[in-house]
Amino acid sequence: MARGIEGNELSTPRPSASKKQVPSSQSAKSQKSILGFFRRSDAGSSPVAKSSPPAASPASTIRAPRSRKIPTDHASSPALTPAPSSDAPVPSSPLYGESDRKGKNKENEVAGVPMSSPIRQGKKAVNYAESDDEDEVFHPISANATRRASKRRKVALEDSDDEFGFDAATEEAMLQDDMDDFVVPDDSDEEATAPKKRKRQPATQPQKKSVQLPTRPPPVDENDEDDEMPVASTAQQWTYDPDNLEPLKPRSTVAPQKPKADKGKQKAHVTEPDQRYPWLANILDADRNPPGHPDYDPRTIYIPPLAWTKFSPFEKQYWEIKQKFWDTIVFFKKGKFYELYENDATIGHQLFDLKLTDRVNMRMVGVPEASLDQWANQFVAKGFKIARVDQMESALAKEMRERDGKKPGKPQKEEKIIRRELAAVLTAGTLVDGGMLQDDMSTFCVAIKEIEQDNLPTFGIAFVDTATAQFHLCQFVDDIDMTKFETFVAQTRPGELLLEKSCISAKALRILKNNTSPTTLWNYLKPTKEFWSADTTCREIDASDYFVSPDRDNFEAWPSVLREARDNELVMSAFGALLQYLRMLKIERDLVTLGNFSWYDPIRKATSLVLDGQSLINLEIFANTFDGTTNGTLFSMLNRCITPFGKRMLRQWVCHPLADSTKINARLDAVDALNADTTVTERFTSSLSKLPDLERLISRVHAGRCKAQDFLKVLEGFEQIEYTMSLLNEFGAGDGVIGQLISSMPNLSGCLSKWKSAFDRKKAKQEGILVPEMGVEEDFDSSQENIDKCLAELDKLLKKARRDLNSTAIEFRDNGKEIYQLEVPVKVKNVPKNWDQMSATAKVKRYYTPELRKLVRALQEAQETHGQIVREVAGRFYARFDEDYPTWLAAIKIIAQLDCLISLARASASLGEPSCRPVFVEDNRTVIEFEELRHPCMLTSVTDFIPNDIKLGGNAPNIDLLTGANAAGKSTILRMTCVAVILAQIGCYLPATSARLTPIDRIMSRLGANDNIFAAQSTFFVELSETQKILSEATPRSLVILDELGRGTSSYDGVAVAQAVLHDIASRVGCIGFFATHYRSLAREFEAHPEIAAKRMRIQVDEENRNVTFLYKLEDGVAEGSFGMHCAAMCGIPKKVIENAEVAAKEWEHTSRLGERMEVERGEGRCYLPLGVQSDVSWVLREGLEGVGTRSLEVLMKAIEAL
Repeated sequence: MARGIEGNELSTPRPSASKKQVPSSQSAKSQKSILGFFRRSDAGSSPVAKSSPPAASPASTIRAPRSRKIPTDHASSPALTPAPSSDAPVPSSPLYGESDRKGKNKENEVAGVPMSSPIRQGKKAVNYAESDDEDEVFHPISANATRRASKRRKVALEDSDDEFGFDAATEEAMLQDDMDDFVVPDDSDEEATAPKKRKRQPATQPQKKSVQLPTRPPPVDENDEDDEMPVASTAQQWTYDPDNLEPLKPRSTVAPQKPKADKGKQKAHVTEPDQRYPWLANILDADRNPPGHPDYDPRTIYIPPLAWTKFSPFEKQYWEIKQKFWDTIVFFKKGKFYELYENDATIGHQLFDLKLTDRVNMRMVGVPEASLDQWANQFVAKGFKIARVDQMESALAKEMRERDGKKPGKPQKEEKIIRRELAAVLTAGTLVDGGMLQDDMSTFCVAIKEIEQDNLPTFGIAFVDTATAQFHLCQFVDDIDMTKFETFVAQTRPGELLLEKSCISAKALRILKNNTSPTTLWNYLKPTKEFWSADTTCREIDASDYFVSPDRDNFEAWPSVLREARDNELVMSAFGALLQYLRMLKIERDLVTLGNFSWYDPIRKATSLVLDGQSLINLEIFANTFDGTTNGTLFSMLNRCITPFGKRMLRQWVCHPLADSTKINARLDAVDALNADTTVTERFTSSLSKLPDLERLISRVHAGRCKAQDFLKVLEGFEQIEYTMSLLNEFGAGDGVIGQLISSMPNLSGCLSKWKSAFDRKKAKQEGILVPEMGVEEDFDSSQENIDKCLAELDKLLKKARRDLNSTAIEFRDNGKEIYQLEVPVKVKNVPKNWDQMSATAKVKRYYTPELRKLVRALQEAQETHGQIVREVAGRFYARFDEDYPTWLAAIKIIAQLDCLISLARASASLGEPSCRPVFVEDNRTVIEFEELRHPCMLTSVTDFIPNDIKLGGNAPNIDLLTGANAAGKSTILRMTCVAVILAQIGCYLPATSARLTPIDRIMSRLGANDNIFAAQSTFFVELSETQKILSEATPRSLVILDELGRGTSSYDGVAVAQAVLHDIASRVGCIGFFATHYRSLAREFEAHPEIAAKRMRIQVDEENRNVTFLYKLEDGVAEGSFGMHCAAMCGIPKKVIENAEVAAKEWEHTSRLGERMEVERGEGRCYLPLGVQSDVSWVLREGLEGVGTRSLEVLMKAIEAL
């Protein structure tokens, strides 16, 4: 044992001279050993030292250094015999004990630095009243303290980088600012004790021997540093027994036991939130409903009243917001960082590997302010909602507020923290910031109100593109299959849905689920409370003063569409839900006050070619069925627009092709003119190719949420438009579409002239602030004058200091946030004693004088006030610009239309040869004639596409009954015809030698075989559902394509359904189109029908090798068969299986037996009477003309004549 004690001498400093002397009976060596035992600072010291040596009672008079575990009540602590402690020695200043009792501040801990290091011993007090970017700048510090502070700043910088793992670009941006901004003091309930200066030790005392390590480090006991000091004398507890080899067990003692200190408060990020907040273990919503309850609201959380009393001011500020946005990721502004807490922090850590750390009693991850958009985008892409909580004031503004509104008495705890408010809530369907929008296409947030009226579903729908503030309203009574509703969903593809909870039908829900993307956000709003009634909506619009009239009733100031909709209960209720939701997102006023409202009709029967939702999907207009992208779609082939708002308008053109031949020909004339003279196209493209998204930006200007750089882009964009239109005026006004658009362009020069010199554009671009020209804004000029005065006073003070000290080397120097320090070379003597030294280097010292301190403070306050005025001036600029909003919007719409026409011209020119302008005719009979037509969407991917002639209606039968082998190209013929019709009626050329057609009013399709498991619909059910729409909605002007109807059931049922449907559309409906089938018996059944012509896809068959060569050519006739066995052989099916299948097909196929019956009747000299003719005759005999209708009777007479 003696050796162990002596071996500890090396790490023991000598006692100071002020220590009480021990009696002479105690040797100096023994004294040093015991003192060394107490002063041990390393948890890894020799194990022998853990045992208490026998000590004489006088040893108890030696004062051991104070342990880190300090009792709370110093006065009541009994005088105890010194006992060994494994804790590091700590300076006996009250600061250290105070801070330890409060708990360590995690953000000031430094990895790898032990608590007993000089850095920790020199730690200054942390003020837990929150600070922001600015620190206290007027306290003089010693040179030593400066060096210690610089070390701490350096360590904090390294720790911050490691903490969040930033990329190089972020690090570079952050290094330009003071990185101390990240180490933001926590908010606490109490003020920390003010720091006290430590006296320096005498020069004769050895320096920091206690940090030296033993020469041979012994094994470390993990619990060593938390061992308790015995309360009784160690001599009482240790007795040597050579026969007892068990470990030493101290005797029990009657002395009062010192309460066991905690191992230290466990860090928040290593514990689950529900361990620190018990109410998180059993979550309830704000109405105290548990998850699983029918009325449970996942957006809110219940916090018990008792929990609020235990929160620090900062926690209270956070949970007041978070309790209302429990399902939302809350980004909380803290200095120059946005931080996520508790469950949000866990999500950020798990999804994006953001490093977990602590803030007060909460786990936390953080991201730099500069990269907020990037991180918010990533969370939104994962389907999360994002709430942004911003600081409403800086630290200096907080001080000024507290000073100006100071109340007598001690300030409340809540007043110690910076004011923060919910600034915005971001969701995938309501993004408004151009930096976060990933696509030029519109993203809609849709509110849907549904009721049943006369056993038919009735809808009221309100939706908005928040990026452009464009609202649309619609109300309609739908059919039993909800065709209009399905078409609306397919056209808009909502990014976010607002549905009335428990009030939407299962069928509507299935349509929404089947036609929206997996990333669509679904919100179920409580009836009446959140999904407002029409009356509530009208009252809220009036009360909120969105539309104000200076001299009439405010209702007169409502947009005309909204006034018309006021009496439509369903659509106003839907708009109320949308308004309430946007209000919760903090963006409703910015959007509604623009008054940008319009009616929307998903099926415009009177003016456009109707493409219902099923046809948009089947024909791959906007997304292909292979991978859901735009590759190979009609829209991607047409979209050559150079402006974002042009692309959005072109999408509407594709959704609603024209049905009026006059308007179609006008567009085609414009395309011809643009391709004949490329001057307009070239000038337009070269001038406006880099135009920003002005339609979105002017809505941001209206909202007053626009950066100075973006505002400058808007002005420069409209100036570019004005210049471009002046060039296009040379093209001539004319009577065509292009001339009309050019002549209708509003005069932008008058609106733009007042902005030519309104502000300094160079500063706006470089510094991001709008600095008005002198005389434009009086308060700005006055504020700037105050700053200039302060700067002039500072300059005078500097010159006076140079004169007084006789040195021109004196100058102002900014040191971090401590600005305008007087930097004086060390060689300059006679520095006044009332100057406070703030920092120093080897060559210079920096000071604040009393007068300089006041001037700097005045300058900072003037700059803070000026900053507020700058923001106000920007708001005034935006409001002034917004006064001309109708003019700006009209100009954008005209540029968008020109962009779409140029896009159509370019798409027409890219078709290659042959290509032609479609000719539209107005005949009584609908006609479609294409010669050598190629599929428009395959021109770039397929170089050897085989063209085909298409002829429907006119002098030919209306319906082509198309048969052919598997994979012979039947579906391609069907889709190619439909796409060509759409392309022609949009106003584009076609890849054919000639094209002649009447305007089609509707395209209806029934393609492929696919079930709908999630809608509980079988393959056959889906087929019949789509067929029913065709039979009920198609007209003689419609184009209908039916592909393999009846294959979802047995051959008997399938052929029966196919035969009945084909007869009905050919005889009663009178539409034109294709009926593709593998039922060859249908060709024989309808071979005499006057409106049905048999067509087939040409092939070459090698019977010996069971090989089929597809020639992809459409010709008259009936296919010899489907050649399914040949396809099976080509796919590698075993030969024996194929042979057995052929035998079965010949013996049992229904079409074979039907064919045999028909041949027998013909052989006997009888005439086979088709079942459709028999049915029509029976209906005429039973019901008369009303039984079949005029058209069916005419077709029946022709059919009988053919027999």
